[in-house]
Amino acid sequence: MPDAVVIGAGPNGLVAANLLAEAGWSVEVLEAQAEPGGAVRSDRGVHPDYVSDLCSAFYPLAAASPVLAGLNLSQEGLTWTHAPRVLAHPLSDGRCAVLERRSADTAAGLDALTPGDGRAWLDLHDVWRRVGPDVISALFTPFPPVLATARLASRLRSAGGLRLARSLVLPVRRLGEEEFRGEGGRLLLAGNALHADLAPETAGSGGFGWLMAMLGQTYGFPVPVGGAGQLTAALVRRLQRYGGVVRCGQEVTEVVVRGGRAVGVRTAQGDAVSAHRAVLADVSAPALYSGLVDEKYLPARLLADMRRFQWDFATFKVDWALDGPVPWTATDAAGAGTVHLADGVDGLTRFAAQIATGQVPDRPFLLFGQMTTADATRSCAGTESAWAYTHVPHHIKGDAGPDGLSGAWDQREQEAMADRMEEEVERWAPGFRSLIRGRRLLAPPTLQRLDANLYNGAINGGTTALHQQLFFRPSPGTGRPETPVKGLYLASASAHPGGGVHGAPGANAARAALHGAFTESLLSRARRTLSLRDRSGDRA
Repeated sequence: MPDAVVIGAGPNGLVAANLLAEAGWSVEVLEAQAEPGGAVRSDRGVHPDYVSDLCSAFYPLAAASPVLAGLNLSQEGLTWTHAPRVLAHPLSDGRCAVLERRSADTAAGLDALTPGDGRAWLDLHDVWRRVGPDVISALFTPFPPVLATARLASRLRSAGGLRLARSLVLPVRRLGEEEFRGEGGRLLLAGNALHADLAPETAGSGGFGWLMAMLGQTYGFPVPVGGAGQLTAALVRRLQRYGGVVRCGQEVTEVVVRGGRAVGVRTAQGDAVSAHRAVLADVSAPALYSGLVDEKYLPARLLADMRRFQWDFATFKVDWALDGPVPWTATDAAGAGTVHLADGVDGLTRFAAQIATGQVPDRPFLLFGQMTTADATRSCAGTESAWAYTHVPHHIKGDAGPDGLSGAWDQREQEAMADRMEEEVERWAPGFRSLIRGRRLLAPPTLQRLDANLYNGAINGGTTALHQQLFFRPSPGTGRPETPVKGLYLASASAHPGGGVHGAPGANAARAALHGAFTESLLSRARRTLSLRDRSGDRA
């Protein structure tokens, strides 16, 4: 019987398992898919000569994460690499806003677009240099991050106090208008905010856009050499080195509870796997509380909260094998690993408004990845392994475009949506479609089949909006990995601090499990001591 069973071999599950195994626990990880990794996998499914990442691809949060740094995965063979430029957002006039590797270069580019905006960028970066380390510490520390928050509060006072706090809760449209005279700097912030489900007019989108932009400025948007799957492979190798076991093709259908305590799991094959100390669930909060755990063990209020749980946007992704580099009109986009495609901040607002009203956007905002530009091992020289994703509503009421998309996502609808995305790329890179050697379509239900945590293609484990963050994540009054069932811990992106590949939810769950077991051990010893004293007194 292992000390712990971990449900799910995504990055959070593997991080949790690694920390438990390193602490001396025996750990068994059960994964429903045929291979580990969750949303961190790669293959040659588009074309045998091209490595493609199935889901996630660029990892600024991994680069910043003290959790992953502590695992020292370079010892397991993991190597990171970068594109020459971090991110680009072409403008309609052929110019381009570029997030460079060096802040001075980013500023110079913004100044060339609009004089004075380079100084504004450096001012934002200077704020980050003062408060960034404490922001990261607070973000990746178990909730509530008391010490990190105290340090951050002190830093905030020296960096502008309430005025800075106000800036961080602003909508990103307003923050961009206050900080920059021109469109370039505004787009670098607003496009980064829409890496989550935060429209330009959403409160707090300014802080998130600033955070992602500054992470890119500080750490870049690195990728694992050889594909996203190399990050997973390194985590698995490390776990195995500490004696942990990963079993794939093992879908967990039930968390077994006895006496109010999680004592193991049951799989779809009917196998029971017992856990001596803890069960850690790298699954979404709705899947855990509305499926794996019998509702009789859960408070009625929590069950009601799960009916109000809000997912982030659904996602549609296309992978391409290209015969040549993307022919961008804005030539500065050629060296960027990530390219944002939208016609200004107004285009981002229009896109988000269409999703909010249940319409499939007619001009989708695209996050476009040039993987061979970032990592030369992904395809032959002179070619490009590329992808793009966009968002669509979960519940589609209509199609703002001409194709009558309904959300059935049959073959016709998938092909039509992929064509729409390619037409958008063509607007910014004429001739793009002539380079396509092969493509793969990943509609919302396809992404969910690849990883059940990607519900309908939601990639962040729940909305990033303020009403479902911190002590509201995954429901009001929580914010920690402990659950109402003793010995059961939520270890997925549905827990604080949320989505992204950084390992913090898994690490938080592992630390909570270790602390819980230690506390139980102390209480058990105290009870035995008292019992021995009582028996000794009786004999006297």
